[in-house]
Amino acid sequence: MLDKIFNMFKNKKSTDYVILGASAAGINAAKTLRELDSEANIIIISKDEKIYSRCMLHHVISNHKTVEDINFAGDKFIEENNINWIKGRSVKSIDSEEKLVELEDQIIQYDKLLIATGASAFIPPIKHLRDGNFVYTLRNIDEIDKIKEKASQSKKAAIIGAGLVGIDALAGLLEYKNLEVSLVYNGKRILDKQLDKYSASTYEDKFIEKGAKLYPNSAIKEIVLEANKDVKGIKFEDGSILESDMIIVATGVAPNAGFIDSTKIEYNRGIVINDKCETTEKDIYAAGDVVGKNAIWPLAVKQGIVAAYNMLGKEKQIDDNFAFKNSMNFMGIATVSLGLTSPPDEEYKVISRCDEKGYKKFVYKDNVIYGLVAQGDISYTGTIAYLIKNKIEIPNLEDRIFDVGYADFLALKENGEFCYNI
Repeated sequence: MLDKIFNMFKNKKSTDYVILGASAAGINAAKTLRELDSEANIIIISKDEKIYSRCMLHHVISNHKTVEDINFAGDKFIEENNINWIKGRSVKSIDSEEKLVELEDQIIQYDKLLIATGASAFIPPIKHLRDGNFVYTLRNIDEIDKIKEKASQSKKAAIIGAGLVGIDALAGLLEYKNLEVSLVYNGKRILDKQLDKYSASTYEDKFIEKGAKLYPNSAIKEIVLEANKDVKGIKFEDGSILESDMIIVATGVAPNAGFIDSTKIEYNRGIVINDKCETTEKDIYAAGDVVGKNAIWPLAVKQGIVAAYNMLGKEKQIDDNFAFKNSMNFMGIATVSLGLTSPPDEEYKVISRCDEKGYKKFVYKDNVIYGLVAQGDISYTGTIAYLIKNKIEIPNLEDRIFDVGYADFLALKENGEFCYNI
């Protein structure tokens, strides 16, 4: 069989770039490959049949947008870039020695391979959670139609998890006027990895004002099911029951990488890559959620682009691995968190200010900013992100920390041009 495959490809002139996954990393890699090589044969293989932003799925739930509206690549991306897209397909295995990708009924040869298969929702080992009907995750577009249909018929919905995905789900479901929505989480506050107590409470108050019921510090014992396995509610460790006829699970993700078991690709809570996005197998690269980092959208995009350059033999490295950046806008309140949201020890100082413009809190030490939470007024956060990422020392920081902006780093060249002096 392999002989037939090799005979098919032995006379080919173009390079075969195969990309597994059609989200932020994969699509941006494909775009970059086409920009740099007009003759390349680019193949995308994905379970998804549409291109869409997972960050925007809650807007589809709330009916503020359609799946077409959240297509971040554009309607004509595949056609305009002459890409062969194999939709709705899963990878079974990779033969890294023979450079083959095996699907259920097809084998694809590659010269260079990018793994950008993302991650799937993690389902915690709660009794009956996997068995119940009307239990959903907010990860793929095919789940969204099911969530919308059930939400329009339900009376009570519960969301397990209060991270970004859980809050996305909450924001979307609160648009259903006849639906009582509860948020269940084991932490003290929502978004505890992204926000501090004050900024989180601002959102909590607004969600409660809109009708949400919040259940912090809640330990779940099991999911209560009807005789036909329809969801009936959530039973807590104290014996109390929260009634619910649908549940959305938002308790984290796990990289989609089971198909690498037949390779020597190193895996450690995600596929291990270097600054060129190379894996430990020759000519195989990885980017996005599948690498198991704090995968924010901008970093996934950068990894996809860097991977594409190196797949083409044009050396490029990730110059920004700063993943401690989150931006959000719930209930019309814009918020950005950068770096440390709380001091790790007593050596760090905290200063905050709340006024008519909004709330800002800095974590700093020795004239260096290590973290920021900004809510309402998020101006100059790009500059501050750079300062945090590069640990830039700013003289007399404590006296001027709330006034740091672009102008602080402008300098004048001898020829009269302005430049940034950082």
